[in-house]
Amino acid sequence: MTGIETPVSATPAYTSAEFPPPASGSILLTNRVLVRISGPGTDKFLQGQLSQSLDDVKAGSSPRAAGATPKGRAYCLTRLVRDGDDVLMDLPAELAEPVMTHLRKYIMLFRGTSMALQTESHITGLLGDEAASRVGGEALNRLESPGDTIELDSGFLIRTESTANGLSRYELWQTDAGSPELKGIPEKTLADWQASEIAAGVTMLSTTTSESYVPQMLNWQHLGGIHFKKGCYTGQEVIARMHFLGQLKKSLFRFHADNIGFVPAPGTPIVAGERSVGEVVNAVGFSNGSCELLAVVRHDAADGELAPEGHPGSLLQLKPLPYSVTERESSANNDT
Repeated sequence: MTGIETPVSATPAYTSAEFPPPASGSILLTNRVLVRISGPGTDKFLQGQLSQSLDDVKAGSSPRAAGATPKGRAYCLTRLVRDGDDVLMDLPAELAEPVMTHLRKYIMLFRGTSMALQTESHITGLLGDEAASRVGGEALNRLESPGDTIELDSGFLIRTESTANGLSRYELWQTDAGSPELKGIPEKTLADWQASEIAAGVTMLSTTTSESYVPQMLNWQHLGGIHFKKGCYTGQEVIARMHFLGQLKKSLFRFHADNIGFVPAPGTPIVAGERSVGEVVNAVGFSNGSCELLAVVRHDAADGELAPEGHPGSLLQLKPLPYSVTERESSANNDT
């Protein structure tokens, strides 16, 4: 099914990311929400539902995780932050209700344990060290790797993945209703943050793409989001089999298109000629009319001439990710 096309020229200016991308800025991430899990069964509950070991969710370290169906399909991509005895997790706003409804079926088994949307909390994305230093001060030096975290009076400052061009990025998870002191830091748009996420190879699920991919197809293992030795959790058998038997035949790639004229919606097929070889997961348009996207594509087709379905003239240019995907080499050797 062809995804909905959003013409770049027809969208309001704020929906297009700046080109060239900004090197500094702050963005209120209104498309994401925070959820708090509290009570004596917090760790056991999450241990049985998510791909991350809760032993690694501790002060100073906030790893990513995935929630999957019994068939191993990801319905939830998140990060876990330890807040005292509680755990915070983030969700796309459009998926928060169905994800929480799903998880509540299991949390009922853990007496005294609860899960609640944090309506007074919010996430701010920070581009560049200058913006982050306004919040973290000298403690920013402790944030060396993605997932490194410092606790602040207002919440948590987390280093996230840098872009392929080396731009450092951070997230401020505020657990109160206050606003960060970011005087002098330009405010940017959600599109600018989305562009930085794509350039960092970090995808977000939507209602269209939820339950469509095993987490490894989204490169989640290369973002520290899968712990392969933690033991049983929902979907673990499929995820582990794909990892240990080397069965990954497609994964997340980053592409660029010049003067494409539209932004492919999530789920838009990627085709090689008349053959469908993948789908768009996230995309963003730039102010100069170009577009970048993350798409799950077959390894044996990624180097060919690819285009969004219905637009054979809008050829996609393969762009680098800031991390390596070793399974692609294995897949090529196996001629899959």
